[in-house]
Amino acid sequence: MGFKIVCDTSADLTPDEIKELNIDTVSFYISFDGVNYEKELSEITIDDFYKKLIDEKLFGKTSMPTIQDYSEVFEKHLKNGDDIICICLSSKFSGSYASAVNAKKILEEEYPERKITVIDSTQVTVAEGLIVKYAVDMQRKGFSYEKTIETINKVKETARIYFTVDSLEHLKQGGRIGKASAFAGALLNIKPVIVMKNGELIPEKKVRGHKKALQTLVDYVKEDLMKEKDQYEIQLINVIKDDSIKFVTEELTFLGFKITEPSVILGSTIATHAGPTVVGICYIKKYEYL
Repeated sequence: MGFKIVCDTSADLTPDEIKELNIDTVSFYISFDGVNYEKELSEITIDDFYKKLIDEKLFGKTSMPTIQDYSEVFEKHLKNGDDIICICLSSKFSGSYASAVNAKKILEEEYPERKITVIDSTQVTVAEGLIVKYAVDMQRKGFSYEKTIETINKVKETARIYFTVDSLEHLKQGGRIGKASAFAGALLNIKPVIVMKNGELIPEKKVRGHKKALQTLVDYVKEDLMKEKDQYEIQLINVIKDDSIKFVTEELTFLGFKITEPSVILGSTIATHAGPTVVGICYIKKYEYL
């Protein structure tokens, strides 16, 4: 008897990582026609998703996991005698956390001797993924159920993501910016710098030109972490902007930062809103420095 770590697929972990970590996942749904929805990873791969998004120039939509989806995953581990720690996408970004909490309430009545804890990661994509990896690392090092939860809740507060997009098309299509703003942005080569903090995606700054936006990402990380850079893990987010990732990597390395390889391929949960031209920097404090 132990505990099982579960997360939703917005953590953007690869199938190989999921297998190696020995965790379970609950899938978001993806649709390109608004009618037919497929489960992320199990029914539509990340390669298939980007083929539709980039090659076929389709705009996708995501739908959160249902209470039933969470219940099915939770129950198979409860039947095995395991407790559960479930880590979800920011509740301000999706109802995934609410679905998990409702599944927990239902199953607690059927399995009163088992413990189910649902954690709002307050994060997205690679930041959520790093929190999940840290949870597994704690588990493997013998942390108790309670100590793992306590540490997750502390470490999640240290994570931040800065990112930019080279094209505003998907932000416009998803209603994140207006058509006039998108047109003006394209005309004037304006690029947004967006930060994930307090569980929300917040426009932090607008700059002229993609390279200036990349430098702004680096400057923010330098300002935030320069004095404690050895205490933080940094990982980059990319889809198709390899030259941009190379630039950011070189700039951060020059400043003495160590970057976790490889870059994370942005999953559908954020990519449906931001598109494939995202470049981002994620950092999180290593839990041993808390």
